[in-house]
Amino acid sequence: MSLLKTIDTNPTSTPRESGPLPERLISGNPAFKTWAQDVARGETVHSGVWEATPGETRSIKGETFEFCHILSGLIEITPGGGEPVVYRAGDSFVMKPGFVGVWKTIETVRKIYVTVS
Repeated sequence: MSLLKTIDTNPTSTPRESGPLPERLISGNPAFKTWAQDVARGETVHSGVWEATPGETRSIKGETFEFCHILSGLIEITPGGGEPVVYRAGDSFVMKPGFVGVWKTIETVRKIYVTVS
């Protein structure tokens, strides 16, 4: 097992396709694609590439920490009780455990993610 992992930002493998949970959907009909690329630390750390088409959902992190780096697209995240923040290609951010807010995909977004549960 290598301790160095390169994330393929344009994977050719078949992604896992999904959508938001009905109780988290606010508007639109977003579709999600996930290219999981690595798991470590006894299944607690996950990394890969994720893509979403336009729509608006509730984002609830629970006990999960997530780092995101936007590869393409445009999103707006509004933390509960906070002001909207716009992220686009080249931007990075962290959603810490306990984060609750609204994730609005304005233009189809593709991101690198690293989650720690």
